[in-house]
Amino acid sequence: MKSLTATLWAEYLKIRRSKMLLITILIFIFIPFMMSLLFFVQKYPEIAGKLGMIGTKSNMLRLGKADWSNYFGLLTQGIAGIGLIGFGFVTSWVFGREYSDHTVKDILALPVSRSFIVISKFIIVVIWCVLLTFIFLVFGFIIGQLIGISGWTHEIVTQCAYKFTLVSFLTILLSTPVAFFASYGRGYLLPMGFVILTLIMANFTGLVGLGPYFPWAIPGIFSAPAGTEGLILGIVSYIILLFTCILGLFGTLAWWRYADQH
Repeated sequence: MKSLTATLWAEYLKIRRSKMLLITILIFIFIPFMMSLLFFVQKYPEIAGKLGMIGTKSNMLRLGKADWSNYFGLLTQGIAGIGLIGFGFVTSWVFGREYSDHTVKDILALPVSRSFIVISKFIIVVIWCVLLTFIFLVFGFIIGQLIGISGWTHEIVTQCAYKFTLVSFLTILLSTPVAFFASYGRGYLLPMGFVILTLIMANFTGLVGLGPYFPWAIPGIFSAPAGTEGLILGIVSYIILLFTCILGLFGTLAWWRYADQH
């Protein structure tokens, strides 16, 4: 247990001395701001022409009535897509920086179980991603209040916040394969390429009706409005996603266990 505490503390120090945490926080504040701007234009269509591309984009998206139900729906779909990239980037940085900073040999030489090193990194990734999710939701809520979105009820907020939390959780689970590719690729390039590929494939599989069976498409499908045609998840979908998470976790553990032999 002391070894796990020590590795966790080491990971914390790396983050505290880096600007990466602040950068990701600012990004996850900026995105809900832009989403709320689309709803602001939707609520006041007379100013759409003055905002150029933003007004045009808002009209093209057909966001529906500018109420809290649709607004939370947009935030939920946003965290499903942005989360894949943002959480993937966080995971790539936590696992890949050891190779880019040339510290992996020092870490592997420490008298600490390599499993503890990997587990501590995953704990940091989860805490970091949960923090970003919380910031995304809170600032989305604050900005929504500021622009005066209508239709606020306790029931709507509770239901939407619950769905938002589940989508975020499912998206975070998909970070484990990124950790494996960051370790296998010994840096950032391969894992980020993998993240971009999964994002593209998630959109493609959704178009051809295979989204419920592709892990990285499942959070996006779950975030879609209930009853959307062709976007129905079954128990098999969640089993596939969970299996992908477990496979990435144990694959990363195995790689670090034998890392110095590659």
